[in-house]
Amino acid sequence: MNIEITGTGRDLVLIHGWAMHSGIFAPLTEILAQRFRLHLVDLPGHGASPERDVALTLDDCVSRIAIATPPAIWIGWSLGGLVALRAALDVSPQVRGLVMIASSPRFVIGPDWPHAVAPEVFEQFGADLGRDYRGTLDRFLALEVHGSDCARDELRELRERLFERGEPALRVLQDGLNLLEPSDMRAELAQLDVPSLWLAGARDRLIPWQAMQWAAQHSRNARFEKIAGGGHAPFIGHADVVAHAISAFADSLPA
Repeated sequence: MNIEITGTGRDLVLIHGWAMHSGIFAPLTEILAQRFRLHLVDLPGHGASPERDVALTLDDCVSRIAIATPPAIWIGWSLGGLVALRAALDVSPQVRGLVMIASSPRFVIGPDWPHAVAPEVFEQFGADLGRDYRGTLDRFLALEVHGSDCARDELRELRERLFERGEPALRVLQDGLNLLEPSDMRAELAQLDVPSLWLAGARDRLIPWQAMQWAAQHSRNARFEKIAGGGHAPFIGHADVVAHAISAFADSLPA
């Protein structure tokens, strides 16, 4: 697993979302590296991580990142949020704080959970990947920026970054969808001992801000912030706002 280290200061671990790599955080890391030491993770099969034939699982990702990084604040975006949340629940001594960016304990709607997407969305992306790999990923990028007041700039950034470190492996993309669809950690939030910050885009069409507000309300020592005009990737178009929120959260934690 490739983990790039940059900056100096308190340790932050950043974990990207589905089909991406850590380079997508560039607008955010440029700001954060001025006062933090960043551990930028490429999940297996993504970016500069060479494993293209291994299964992508939460437990494996958590274990490998925890071994390779010092105790830190873990920051997860979208799918990366599932990894970070799992770590905060399972290896809490390694996780000094948890920041969830556009990520939810449950990604699919249910009878008691309207704040998510329909399961058919994941099924369709899974079916389309084998037929039109690049076209499917491009449609997903368009969905990520939909609603954002910086949609055009964010989509351009996502498209430019997507394959700059090579193509993500088809197998791990399928594995990622299989992780997202059944995920439901809502009942475990009551056991979350790690201080947490839930950052939501007010216009996110994949993870409605209400999901993240609910998660913060059901977690101990948690705070929720909604980024006006933000979509599913608010750290691109609103990098300064996201960086300020992360910095303020870090400053609130014991040294």
